[in-house]
Amino acid sequence: MADDENSLTGRLLRYANVGTGVGGAVARIAAGRLLGAERGSSAEGQLLAAALGNLKGPLMKVAQLLATIPDALPEAYAAELAQLQSQAPAMGWAFVKRRMAAELGPDWRTLFADFAHEAAHAASLGQVHRASSHDGRPLACKLQYPDMDSAVEADLKQLNVIFALHRRMSPVIDTSEIGEEIAARLREELDYVREAKHIRLYTEILKGHPTIHVPEVEPQVSTRRLITMSWLEGRKLLEFKEHDLDTRNLLARHLFEAWWMPFCGHGVIHGDPHLGNYSAALDDTGRPNGLNLLDYGCIRIFPPRFVQGVVDLYRGLLADDRARIVHAYETWGFQNLSNELIDILNIWARFIYGPLMEDRVRAIADGVSPAQYGRRQAFTVHQALKEKGPVKVPREFVFMDRAAIGLGGVFIHLRAELNFYRLFNEALEGFSVENVAARQAAALDAVGLTSSSP
Repeated sequence: MADDENSLTGRLLRYANVGTGVGGAVARIAAGRLLGAERGSSAEGQLLAAALGNLKGPLMKVAQLLATIPDALPEAYAAELAQLQSQAPAMGWAFVKRRMAAELGPDWRTLFADFAHEAAHAASLGQVHRASSHDGRPLACKLQYPDMDSAVEADLKQLNVIFALHRRMSPVIDTSEIGEEIAARLREELDYVREAKHIRLYTEILKGHPTIHVPEVEPQVSTRRLITMSWLEGRKLLEFKEHDLDTRNLLARHLFEAWWMPFCGHGVIHGDPHLGNYSAALDDTGRPNGLNLLDYGCIRIFPPRFVQGVVDLYRGLLADDRARIVHAYETWGFQNLSNELIDILNIWARFIYGPLMEDRVRAIADGVSPAQYGRRQAFTVHQALKEKGPVKVPREFVFMDRAAIGLGGVFIHLRAELNFYRLFNEALEGFSVENVAARQAAALDAVGLTSSSP
């Protein structure tokens, strides 16, 4: 057996000591390698998916996120992880009462007119209960599960095991900054005081927008692990999947504006744009007339120079201006770029920007399912990097790229057909890096926030 295979197997077996979940799967992968099993196969992916599924915690969120970052993991791994759904069981009423008392004191029930015993929604880090204020306003109380700080740190160690495994198997991408970025954002998601500031930030950015709705925080009944906000009535976006094209396009247009306007104007994005984080606001007849933004845990605040890089790359691709394209990549933090690596990065860039570059009504990706969105381009990039790589992905690129894929997936679900070129250029009206810097500084100062950058 080759020395590198011996070394790989030894490392895998040592990684198995990190934990019984992922570690056990890694040990079985190592054993399979000794018997000549295919590297990065779907069987290996199924082993990891089963281990992660049993964890039922924060790493579930990370696993789904990784499945959308091209080549962060082998394609077979990503396909398996993309199918995972959070299996975190809701806390029972007795547990909820103890958690609420820990956050608001023993008389916490007196702070609400009503508080539902059953959770309206349970996710990987916490669950939401419907409540009402003494003046009759409906409220949403998002309560974090106990001991999430230690659970997240343990799961981040497991994440490092997965990345170490992939680096040994197929090191065409240096995942070190990907891991750092995911860890930073996941730790931020545990801080509901910060999330409350994110909500106020979006209120500040979108004030005056008639159809995009942001909840209002109730600070007197919110803590670091409990956030209480106004309840936004609406229906799930997928309930309109079979409605007429005008309705689907209306929702997609609102979603586009809710995501791109904060970025182009203030350098802020929602880093987790999936269907569960939005609902359709309805008029008196039950038809959609707006969009509710429901979750603000994963918000990424970029330095204005990064926003300039996004715009420069877009305009460089439109004009086939290679110098501008290279400058954009360097602005983001890509280093040691050869002409070959630039060409490879452009494959992915043209995929991401494709719908924004054609001045016509079109779908995001004709005939492509959300699960396969971007997979062909990611495979092409991977194969090219095997010959010309590796490349180190800058951390600020991670959530921008991931969020763009997630947003495209929602548009595919809705089967929207829009002129994305015009929508994007409307969001860019009056753009300059100086304007972004001034608006961002004013908005962050107004809510007491700082940039997400290290």
